Amino acid sequence: MLNIAIVGFGNAVVNYHLPYLEKKENIKVKTIFRREEDRVGDTEREAYYPEILFSTDFDDVLHDEAVELIVVATHVDSHLHYAKLALEHGKHVLVEKPFAATSKEAQEIFDLAKQKNLIAMANQNRRYDGDFLTLKKVIESGKLGHIVEIQSHYDYFYPHYPAKDFGLLHGLAVHTIDQLVSLYGPADSVHYDVRSLVSPGKSDDYIDIDFRYGRMKATIKCSMMVKIEHPKFVVHGDRGSFVKMSSGHQSKNGEGRTTVDIKPEPDSNWGTLSYIDDAGNTQTEKVPSEATDYGLLYEELLRAIRGEGDKPVQDEEVLYVLDVLSNGIEAAKQAHEGANQS
Repeated sequence: MLNIAIVGFGNAVVNYHLPYLEKKENIKVKTIFRREEDRVGDTEREAYYPEILFSTDFDDVLHDEAVELIVVATHVDSHLHYAKLALEHGKHVLVEKPFAATSKEAQEIFDLAKQKNLIAMANQNRRYDGDFLTLKKVIESGKLGHIVEIQSHYDYFYPHYPAKDFGLLHGLAVHTIDQLVSLYGPADSVHYDVRSLVSPGKSDDYIDIDFRYGRMKATIKCSMMVKIEHPKFVVHGDRGSFVKMSSGHQSKNGEGRTTVDIKPEPDSNWGTLSYIDDAGNTQTEKVPSEATDYGLLYEELLRAIRGEGDKPVQDEEVLYVLDVLSNGIEAAKQAHEGANQS
């Protein structure tokens, strides 16, 4: 049994951690730490989880010998603080994305983990999205031949998107950039078109980043100005193409704890694959979707903690993604400065 403690009790915890962890017989959430000021006016939700101990004293977690893993699910500006405290007290750490504010801070955490012979890892749970797992299945099938182009979209229609200090890169693009990196690693070159259509120089509501891998180009797009639903993934190879709409997010309960049903989506949202087979004939088929299960990340992390495999998200991948995010923010600032000068 792996006993874990979670720092924080926000949207990520109640919707993307707890519903999947409750299905794991060999993983138990023992304690959730919340600062006293965060509980003001928000204590009723704790009653949804009678099996979990809620504490406002972080020492309760740090000195609990039964707790092996601490999950840091707070704002990014406190990730370094909590992660280092956990590691210094002999706990493995899983940190929400973005893992740290900068790659320098992330390296501090990884160095300390190595020194303590512990695991520190980013919670890149979107690698286990059903639509992305379906994309991987298609690419690995080889039916598309050599991949020449991938488009990955994460769009909304929010024309009055408020300036949030470049929150779109850290809040949305971090998922799709990591998905790409998990497939192909660092790119040969990266081109940034990151700017704001709403608040120039103050935000990043338009993201278009091209990653070049030899003759293949992968484009990560996030925008707050997309009214009609666009495919989540569009992939072209020298033998065919694949298109997949988003699998969306699990529904959240209005009251009570969020629950999830881990099963593939209906065939009405399956992706379409068209390719030339070995006999030279055109084949067009619907591709059954994989199920979204963020608990898979915990299973792989548990195996790594037990010395039975590598952790699923590698340090160098995290550092690279953070540098891409940092460069994207600089591109957004420069785009505004360039527009003012022209």
